[in-house]
Amino acid sequence: MSDLLALKGAPGSPYTRKMLALLRYRRIPYRLIVSGSNIFGSDIDDLPQPKVQLLPTFFFAGEDGGLEAVVDSTPIIRRLEEIYPGRSVLPHDPALRFLDYLLEDYADEWLTKAMFHYRWYYQADIEKAGAILPRWRNLTATEEELAPLSKTVRERQISRLYVVGSNDTTAPVIENSYKRLLQIMSAHMNQAAFMFGNRPGASDFGLYGQLTQLALFDPTPMGVAEELAMRVVAWVGVVDDLSGHEPEDDQWVALEDAPGTLHALFTELGTVYVPALLANAAAVDSGAVEVRTEIDGAAWVQEPFPYQAKCLQWIRQEFVRLDETDRVRVMDFLDATGCHELFAKPG
Repeated sequence: MSDLLALKGAPGSPYTRKMLALLRYRRIPYRLIVSGSNIFGSDIDDLPQPKVQLLPTFFFAGEDGGLEAVVDSTPIIRRLEEIYPGRSVLPHDPALRFLDYLLEDYADEWLTKAMFHYRWYYQADIEKAGAILPRWRNLTATEEELAPLSKTVRERQISRLYVVGSNDTTAPVIENSYKRLLQIMSAHMNQAAFMFGNRPGASDFGLYGQLTQLALFDPTPMGVAEELAMRVVAWVGVVDDLSGHEPEDDQWVALEDAPGTLHALFTELGTVYVPALLANAAAVDSGAVEVRTEIDGAAWVQEPFPYQAKCLQWIRQEFVRLDETDRVRVMDFLDATGCHELFAKPG
């Protein structure tokens, strides 16, 4: 392996795209290995395996002098902040930094429902993804070789729609939420280039990662984006490489001066993601086999997702770490968004 920071990922992975754009913005030299591709050298066979097989997988220097395989983009972003100084994606204001964390979690855990739903729910999207995803692994394969691989990919991914909660009952909730997000982001960009001012936070890269697929790859949500929010489509193209952006500390928005469009973004989060998180956590805690709740006035039914129960715990931990003054500032900003429920005491 070279001295470049190595990671394994795939073009169709929103989290891979999230981290590649972040590395480019932070000017961290890297080496990307496309997962499963047959064009890379034999040295990749010696890379360690993470405990959970997820993309992207980063390979950091371990304490024993070898390489350590690490997954989960949110903590990796914080680890990179410690290793590589400058051009931070974490706001210096603790209250703003918490809100950025919460919005990043929404992008990673709720918006990905739309990404996965659209890709494997509609026939045009199924056909495109089924044709292209296997080709990323083998650029020289014949059509005869690719046909069974495409079939396997389609069947496996469609069978996993339940994991993100995509089904006939929840489809309208997911799709309406995606449309509102596009419209809110488009309006917000009349105020600032990024979610928390004129320099990108971690949440911008989280949103960007999902939107590389929704707005630029999968036919059905791409058509929706082009109809409702061409500004967002353009934004995704710009965020792809922000290495030339020169950030300044005063480019973060002052929380007390945040535009109404930022508040609207968190109202959307409170409308859809908060009830999903709370219902899922309750189901996991009780050992229920099904999550049943109401989101945005419609029924929501899915299997429990233990990882997102952990996400709720981590959000609450980040909130508790704030001092009392910053907790009050956060709660004042979140007033009437529905996000207060995240911190309400049971009963």
